[in-house]
Amino acid sequence: MSDQADLEQELRMGREFSIAELIAREGGDFLKGESMIPPLVQAKHAVDLFIDRHLVDASGALQVTLKNWVGTHEGLLSQHIETPLNALRQAIQNILEHPQLLYELVQQADMKWGQMYDERPHFQQPGQMPHPDDEYTHASVQNDLVRLLALLDD
Repeated sequence: MSDQADLEQELRMGREFSIAELIAREGGDFLKGESMIPPLVQAKHAVDLFIDRHLVDASGALQVTLKNWVGTHEGLLSQHIETPLNALRQAIQNILEHPQLLYELVQQADMKWGQMYDERPHFQQPGQMPHPDDEYTHASVQNDLVRLLALLDD
């Protein structure tokens, strides 16, 4: 017997009608095979997971910063909704190709480090040597991004 026929039979048997039950019965197949998590959230999660697993970062500030960097560029993620790691690849390539973006990413990582450890961060200026205690220098972050990009290309 069909669900509709079952519902009609129950109604005829004196059972009180419930709109919630009707919605539950009719909506049961609505999302069959579909995830309740929006595709954009799934894409962001895939990128975050890759960064967590593959970016070696003792303090974690660069991981957080890079995840935020990619996550806030929803247009980039939307373009690569089916292949979110391509969004990460494109973001890293863009950072590596534009020194100003690299400097900005490093500064954001330094600020995040300072927030996380309640310390005053060291900000390297373009063309200057980094402070000896600076965990995130232009060269170190660039090297980290190059390694991460190589893993994406494998």
